[in-house]
Amino acid sequence: MSFSVAVAGASGYAGGELLRLLAAHPQFDIRTVTAHSTAGQPLASVQPHLRSLAHLTLTETTPENLSGHDVVFLALPHGKSGEVTAQLDENTLVVDCGADHRLTSEADWAAFYGGDYFGAWAYGVPELLVAGSKQRKHLAGVRRIAAPGCNASTVALSLAPGIAAGVIEAADIVSVLAVGPSGAGKALKTNLLAAEILGSANSYAVGGTHRHIPEIAQGLRGAGATDVSISFTPVLVPMSRGILATSTARIVPGTSADAVRAAWQNAYGDETFVQLLPAGEFPRTADVLGANTMLMGLAVDEAAGRVVVVTAVDNLAKGTAGAAIQSANIALGIEESTGLPVNGVAP
Repeated sequence: MSFSVAVAGASGYAGGELLRLLAAHPQFDIRTVTAHSTAGQPLASVQPHLRSLAHLTLTETTPENLSGHDVVFLALPHGKSGEVTAQLDENTLVVDCGADHRLTSEADWAAFYGGDYFGAWAYGVPELLVAGSKQRKHLAGVRRIAAPGCNASTVALSLAPGIAAGVIEAADIVSVLAVGPSGAGKALKTNLLAAEILGSANSYAVGGTHRHIPEIAQGLRGAGATDVSISFTPVLVPMSRGILATSTARIVPGTSADAVRAAWQNAYGDETFVQLLPAGEFPRTADVLGANTMLMGLAVDEAAGRVVVVTAVDNLAKGTAGAAIQSANIALGIEESTGLPVNGVAP
């Protein structure tokens, strides 16, 4: 069975990654691509790497242009997708890669984003532990999905197994992420110019201000945490895409190192896209470039009484577009891994 697809925001980084992955999907037929300032231009003029889609032309992002498709993927700035989706047929599968439908708390939305609150949709992180099971069971058959924030899903997946198993505490989490600038989008910004970031690393959104913090806490509460306290600091580094997250949390006193590792192995041992590396091994962002794969390395710091989880993910692939397509597969009853690469690109 083939499903007709529209992608809104197709001229950006997330939109381009959606199209790259969708182009290899045997059951998705990309018929419409929309944009704002580049509407009217050939897709290949703004996404020249998408050669198999060179026949498509960008149109205006309107409900009328997006209507009539089986699946609509949105890669729009926050505040924009909520306006559009309210006018789409309820039987259309809509997957929002923006932030508009991720948060279940209107107060969190007001504090970290502001503007109109559009309500929460099914969260598009299939492997996330939720109340003793996985989030994928809440995606089957739904018609509205909120794809995750790349930083948020990376940290939540890094620590949820320990929370769910009761081997780590959620009251003193520290997470520091090395991130590539593609996560900030394609719009020109002085601080993201090559001259500014090459040969340098700098933190941003320091001191609890990053918009993904409430989303991380929400994910960990779903895994069983009752009191989440996280110090979250992203650091911009000169790689176009990728996240390397180092997250630490206190181990529950009396818990053995074997029990800690077993929690992650039990959670992800059967997963295709979220994989725990053997003891003593830690991932690089280069290992997951272009893949819908998240790799984790785990260590127990006995002296500090903390677990250390190092996670690598491609922020545009598994972090955004891959998660969106994986979740759409589940919603439509398609085999979950269809069209999604598990292998990265190297060197």
